[in-house]
Amino acid sequence: MKVLIIGSGAREHAMALAVSASHHAETVFVAPGNGGTALMGGKVCNVPLKVSDLEGLLHFVEKNGVDLTVVGPEHPLELGIVDLFRAAGKKIVGPSKDAARLESSKAFAKEFMQRHEIPTASYHHFTDISAADAYIEKAASSGSFPLVIKASGLCAGKGVFIAMDRPEALAATSDLFEERIFGDAADEVIIEEFL
Repeated sequence: MKVLIIGSGAREHAMALAVSASHHAETVFVAPGNGGTALMGGKVCNVPLKVSDLEGLLHFVEKNGVDLTVVGPEHPLELGIVDLFRAAGKKIVGPSKDAARLESSKAFAKEFMQRHEIPTASYHHFTDISAADAYIEKAASSGSFPLVIKASGLCAGKGVFIAMDRPEALAATSDLFEERIFGDAADEVIIEEFL
């Protein structure tokens, strides 16, 4: 069996190690892989393709007779790699683009949890700094700190601020909306209660 693992982190390194230990695995491709997977040798080899190059990854799978693809990082899931591969009749492990929204959009996930009565912190979402800052001012006057401020999109686990007071909260919204430290991932921002 030929397996393609998509990603370049420690998670993908661990998956490549585990899959290569199977007697069922003939070849384990890792795209793009990392220094650790490059040193594995044997059944494991890196493939110089970006995780966002969905068409290139599909072409590689078709050209090389890959039997199964496993997706590690969230970004290609958000882009719809599973939908693309399934439409082409390829076996792939991962959620569809719609299902991946639970991970790729905190705003969508919060709305989903509310709609299905799944316990979650109370929140508000914002698409501009003036509305977010007005909410922060209201929270400051009512003593509602700390607050948790999050970019709604994917930020590699870095898009969360715990603001202990008004200045920290305003600095967080400035970083997200004005400084754009997480780019498009902060087009929408969640402000929620600290649990």
